[in-house]
Amino acid sequence: MTDLEADLAAMAEDELERAASLSWSELAPIMPWGDSFDGFTPAGRNVTVERHYLWAEKPGGDILCEINVFGGQSRFDEGVRLSLTIPKEHSA
Repeated sequence: MTDLEADLAAMAEDELERAASLSWSELAPIMPWGDSFDGFTPAGRNVTVERHYLWAEKPGGDILCEINVFGGQSRFDEGVRLSLTIPKEHSA
C-alpha cells in the first residue's frame, strides 16, 4: 500500500466510523440520502468525501453505507471506497 492509499484509507475508515454511528431508526425516515464535502486527510491532503446511505436490498430492509474518499473529481477512480451494512432493528 502506498502512502497515498494509506492516507486515503485512514480518512475513509474514520468517516465510515462516524457514518455508522447513526442508527437504522435515525436513517430510515430520510432514505436514500447522501452528501459530500471537501476536507483534509490525516496527512493534510485535500480530498472530497462522499457518504451515501442506500437500501441494501429492498426499501425498509438493511441500510448500506458507502464512503468514497478521493483527491478531486479527476482522481475519483484512484480513491478509496469502503462500505458497511447497518442492520434493520427488530423490536422484541
